[in-house]
Amino acid sequence: MISITEAISTVKTNVKPLLQSTTKKVEKAGGYLLFSDVHSPINMPPFRQSAMDGYALNLHEDLSYTLIGEIKAGDGDTFVLKKGEAVRIFTGAPVPDTANAIMMQEKVIVNNNKITIAHQIKLALNIRPLGEQVKSGDIALKKGTKLTPAAIGYLISLGITEVSVFKKPNIAIVTTGNELVEAGKDLTYGKIYESNSKMLLSALYNLKYYDVTLYKVEDDYNKTVNTLNTAINANDLVMITGGISVGDYDFVGKALKELQVSELFYKVKQKPGKPLFYGKKEDTQIFALPGNPAAALSCFYVYVYIALQQLMNRNVTELPRVKAKTLNSFHKKGDRPQFLKGIYKDGQVEVLDGQNSSMLQTFALSNALVYVPEHVTKIEKGDFTEVIQLPV
Repeated sequence: MISITEAISTVKTNVKPLLQSTTKKVEKAGGYLLFSDVHSPINMPPFRQSAMDGYALNLHEDLSYTLIGEIKAGDGDTFVLKKGEAVRIFTGAPVPDTANAIMMQEKVIVNNNKITIAHQIKLALNIRPLGEQVKSGDIALKKGTKLTPAAIGYLISLGITEVSVFKKPNIAIVTTGNELVEAGKDLTYGKIYESNSKMLLSALYNLKYYDVTLYKVEDDYNKTVNTLNTAINANDLVMITGGISVGDYDFVGKALKELQVSELFYKVKQKPGKPLFYGKKEDTQIFALPGNPAAALSCFYVYVYIALQQLMNRNVTELPRVKAKTLNSFHKKGDRPQFLKGIYKDGQVEVLDGQNSSMLQTFALSNALVYVPEHVTKIEKGDFTEVIQLPV
């Protein structure tokens, strides 16, 4: 049995980035990282553009101008302005080459085809120059940039429809257990509804990992071997829930050995989630999580999350940790470090009741894990503790 620190270090040491590319439609590339620099195919803006509603002027020494026309956003017509001439113009409209400043409409008096501006203005005022954001051929976004909604909008504004991005991992979730029944079916005596797969699937979707395959296997050794072999060969990361302990019908550990999966650690000194297995076969990462739902989800956030981030070659691989003042007290039983469900807000955290590893009700209310080290036996109200902030 190893420590939490050793377990995290082992995961970080053994997960290498995928560094493979795939092509995505820009509108479906949110959350991905760019595999290569993206060069702009156009100038943005592609023409001299009005920054506001007002009047485009060909400046002269007088404050009065002759109004000769109007340009709306989207208009393709242009005007040749002589000195002392102006056109009405609207935000986003193309500015004539012969206009050299725009006066906002609030500072203009209009009298038929004559306008008077409030004061002289500077050259190029309120005109967005050609290529102000980016010029044709220049780098619009660099390799490794995370595609946020703003980045998606920016790329589409340049007319870009597809991008090369770092491939996200293919992920398998394998659930084991004869007692498990799919929600929606009749629950007979001795059975329970299987929730781990959908819980972990939801956690992955929340992190924008969508290439996920679900497998279910009964408590049968040969079926376990065959199912795990299929999952390992087809995926970059495999999560198994249940069957990793040492009961008569826990076949996962034996099956992984037969499949020649390299064991990197088995059992971590922690609560919940002591019977956690981590190994690999070639480049496939394999986590056998405890069957208890709260333990499985805790291990996902503390360990599997790191593996996912490193597969994507991200700089920050762990969830954020902060110090928070506790709003209530907690007495720890045993000598193992613990991850407690809690609610964190504004630098304070409440440790919730119902910390049993089989219970999800408390986890459903929490947005943080409160870390209680091995040497700490009691948390008093007002103490500062380390808090892991969970994705929302």
